[in-house]
Amino acid sequence: MNRQIFALQRVARRTFSSSGRRLENQVPQKQKRFQEDDGMPIHLKGGVSDTLLYRFTMGLTVLGSGYVVYELVKWACPKKA
Repeated sequence: MNRQIFALQRVARRTFSSSGRRLENQVPQKQKRFQEDDGMPIHLKGGVSDTLLYRFTMGLTVLGSGYVVYELVKWACPKKA
């Protein structure tokens, strides 16, 4: 029983230890990319994912605005009975 607990502790220590991996700091490269003056808006410089999120948000905004106008017109002009 104790052998299993010690083995589990050893595996957990290795798994959650941060000294095993060294990650490269990518902040300077990202800062350089986002500070370039290439005429592209900052909210689209992140790549394809930023473009998709932007288009999805704009689509929801247009559809929501259209639905609000539809409901306002429907409420302003009730059906005649």
